[in-house]
Amino acid sequence: MNFGTGTVAGKAGNIMEWNVNNGYKSLKDMEPKSGMEVALIPNIDPIDIGLGSSEKGNVVPPGKPRKKTMTSVYLKFFETVSDGKSRRCKFCGQSYSIATATGNLGRHLSNRHPGYDKSGDTVIISAPQGPQPSPIVKKHQPQLKTSQVELDHLNWMLIKWLILASLPLSTLEEKWLENSFKFLNPTVQIWPVGKFQAVLREVFRSMREDVRAILQQVSSKVSITLDFWTSYEQILYMSITCQWIDEHWSFQKVLLDICRVPFPCAAAEIYHTLVKVLKLYNIENKVFSCTHDDSPNATQACHTLKDDMDDQKVGPFCYVPCAARTLNSIINDALRTTNPVISKIREFVLEMNASLEISQDFIQYTTAYQEGNWKFPLDASARWSGSYQMLDIARKAAKSMETVIRKYEMLGSRMLLNSVEKNAVSIMHAYLEPFFKTTTNICTNKVPTIGLVLFFMDHISEMIVACRESRHSPDWLKNAAEGMTTKAQSYNDQVCNVFTYMAAILDPRIKVELIPESLNSENYLEEARSHFMRYYSTSHIPSISGSYGAQELEDGGSVSFAEEIARKKRRASMSSATDELTQYLSEPPATIPTDVLEWWKVNSTRYPRLSMMARDFLTLQATSVAPEDLFCSKGDEIDKQRFSMSHESTETVLCIRSWTQCGMKFKYNSTEIDYERLMELAAAAAAAASDSNGAGSDKKQK
Repeated sequence: MNFGTGTVAGKAGNIMEWNVNNGYKSLKDMEPKSGMEVALIPNIDPIDIGLGSSEKGNVVPPGKPRKKTMTSVYLKFFETVSDGKSRRCKFCGQSYSIATATGNLGRHLSNRHPGYDKSGDTVIISAPQGPQPSPIVKKHQPQLKTSQVELDHLNWMLIKWLILASLPLSTLEEKWLENSFKFLNPTVQIWPVGKFQAVLREVFRSMREDVRAILQQVSSKVSITLDFWTSYEQILYMSITCQWIDEHWSFQKVLLDICRVPFPCAAAEIYHTLVKVLKLYNIENKVFSCTHDDSPNATQACHTLKDDMDDQKVGPFCYVPCAARTLNSIINDALRTTNPVISKIREFVLEMNASLEISQDFIQYTTAYQEGNWKFPLDASARWSGSYQMLDIARKAAKSMETVIRKYEMLGSRMLLNSVEKNAVSIMHAYLEPFFKTTTNICTNKVPTIGLVLFFMDHISEMIVACRESRHSPDWLKNAAEGMTTKAQSYNDQVCNVFTYMAAILDPRIKVELIPESLNSENYLEEARSHFMRYYSTSHIPSISGSYGAQELEDGGSVSFAEEIARKKRRASMSSATDELTQYLSEPPATIPTDVLEWWKVNSTRYPRLSMMARDFLTLQATSVAPEDLFCSKGDEIDKQRFSMSHESTETVLCIRSWTQCGMKFKYNSTEIDYERLMELAAAAAAAASDSNGAGSDKKQK
């Protein structure tokens, strides 16, 4: 789970790309240590992984000298075939020409049958012929018998490939995939699809148990986010992700599940599916907030969940719409009037991306005309980053663009922009530039808290209002601003509640000073103070009222009614005087670039009670998806993968992929599969084969 700070690539005019790489703590370090785990392949001898040729591929790494004195030792493990022209391995039946050098026979024994001349060695056990393959584990055997050691390395590599590329299992049914491997080694056997599916289900089960164990160790509140999409099979899926802040003030994030929402895919089905997952991980009483995609069904499902949690009195719970989706929808309203012009520019950019000659001419002209530096391929996606790139090119490199179009007849005059279109591009580019800066800041911010995002959304609302009220705005832009205003107001109405207020003020960069006016309320501040005093003022720390215990004992455990009232007033007075929230809010906000979690880590000793509240409330997510996945071309790849996945592999492949990417161990039957070691073996075998072939070639030349 590595997200860290990133920047917008290059200067203005360069490809619009966000690379968020927040430096959060890896979940790998948090995984429970299972007593069943066995170290994998750490000390085994290099062996052929089944991709080399049947005769020359089975070699050991260079540096292991041939021993001519061992000739008779090698030969006793081979028998001469009746035709007198070949020898056959007594272990596996592999045949070699009678003229094959004894050194090659020795390499066959070392690679195919490690331990043939000794006992107690580490070997790689192959999968049984039944439906369940065995993982690659360390075994100690008294003596290797004559049974063949079949290698499953290739199939485990294919599993890794399927997961990282998010490919459907049907990919493995392509006959020419297997033919390609058989071309390299005719003995290769790819598992049937059913076997791959069974292995993936078991890997999914093993890794999900690790996720459950991790979440059981979480002592703070957690938040969840919901994302929805429909596959090519017209199946609605919901991904559920959990976030929290650990005791070291590191942000943690893990995918819980990807669930099929049953027909009719309404609010009730979403609610029941969500509750089932929360109970599976035993976190239904830890959830503080839920961020959804702002669809009516998801909103209603969250409302039902809140009612249930309020009835059970399990603690505060709130739900908010995704700010990134709202902002994306607002921007699309603005772009709608200029979409035909943007499409024309995009066609030109696609032609440049496809032609090295045209792109080089464009770079040459922009240099000559001093119209900026442009990095190819340019972002031509239909997402916000690509659309703004189109406006940027037409606005900042208009002369170069026109020169290139006129030079190449194949582009056609249809791509030339007329004066009206150029004017529209200029107006829209100037209007949307603050929007682009806003999305860039949200995408590249290490921790885009709800307070910071509300601060940006408030700025967007101000920009929309200014456009509507400006005398210089054309009517078509004012009309677009009407729809933008409606969506911005709807978001503000949904997000304004006491819990988002508390989460916002606990961001040391925001506090009360930068709270949007629509959220800033004296009533909210009093409710925040009351919530803090009720739930956090005595947590793990002796209560202030504890100082009255001695007097109560002296009074025999009973006090007068008047004394009880007086003590309540004294408690209130002392609480106000020592109120951490009051002290925190009285100090000026931190600067915007401040690392929020690092700030609280440093200041938690100053605010021991308030920091516990901040750890809970700062988990509230402003967006239901990573902003860069929505605004950038990266989202196209994600959508393509999700859309093409079949039902039988969507949950397993996408969940395993997410878990491995955030640092969790790839496990089968609770045992780690060491892919790094597998790759080392493959590299060693390839290097040895190359050296062997090179030596043979030198001999022929001599």
